[in-house]
Amino acid sequence: MNRLSRLLPSLTLSLLTLGALPFAHAEAPQVRTQVPGYQRHMVGQFEVTALYDGRIHLDSKLLKNATPREISQLLARSFRSSPTPTAVIAFLVNTGKQLVLVDAGAAQLFGPGLGQVHANLRAAGYQPEQVDAVLLTHLHGDHVGGLRTAEGQMAFPNAQVHVSKEDADHWLNPAVMAKAPAEAQRFFQAAQNSVAPYAQAGRLRTYTGTDEILPGVRPVQTHGHTPGHTSYLFSSQGQQLLIWGDIVHNAAVQFPKPQVTIEFDSVPAQALATRMKVLGWTAKDALPVAGAHLPFPGMGQVRAEGKGRYSWVPLDYAPTQP
Repeated sequence: MNRLSRLLPSLTLSLLTLGALPFAHAEAPQVRTQVPGYQRHMVGQFEVTALYDGRIHLDSKLLKNATPREISQLLARSFRSSPTPTAVIAFLVNTGKQLVLVDAGAAQLFGPGLGQVHANLRAAGYQPEQVDAVLLTHLHGDHVGGLRTAEGQMAFPNAQVHVSKEDADHWLNPAVMAKAPAEAQRFFQAAQNSVAPYAQAGRLRTYTGTDEILPGVRPVQTHGHTPGHTSYLFSSQGQQLLIWGDIVHNAAVQFPKPQVTIEFDSVPAQALATRMKVLGWTAKDALPVAGAHLPFPGMGQVRAEGKGRYSWVPLDYAPTQP
């Protein structure tokens, strides 16, 4: 018997003994926090930062022009269910000369799941005082609530706020509000309260038409979801981005079946016609878009999938420097 053979029983016993000894494992606690809610994308020389405000859960019963079965099948196809978690997103554009915010989030108007735009703006390296202009796609509360601080002051004290005259004439008009159904009164009040400090300071601007309102920024009339709902086309060095507001609320349903409208549409037939026009245009031209209720960060492209059907192609995460 060689020396190794004589040692094997002892080695085996030692290994078995070691295996029986308890070893202390340091259990790492789960962190349960997410990365800051912002992401950047360059459009020519324009730096576009998507700012996550939070999410709401939209019941599929709010969707119209499709049967419950059709909607359920479309949701399941994208591994979604009802109510569907839906992002609320604002977009900050640094043109190199101005800092432009498109929409301002909900603040506390829609409950505790929202109101993160200000924190994410700071996390992205900016301060509210640096914002030169706020462009509102429309005056619904989840787009204007973040205009004010908790104390009712201007959250962006150095900014001019721009909104289409058609939307202002509707939501900010006490006479129109008085004729609205009782359940709609709070939407008018939210819009009026949110813009009030800017109006009082002479910082609320309305516009009509599609002429440039800032260098490289042109409004695009996309009326229907509200009377003056407007998208904004940003152009720099031959590149473009359409920030389209609320053209789509439920990506899993309204891209493959754009005929579906939502209960919040002021003029459903017009909102439908606008969506069909915008989807056809952006798909045909391969025009990048950004949407307030698309999956965060809400930037990507529309792809045609046959007559009257589309799909969403998100932009890849990428560095902002070449």
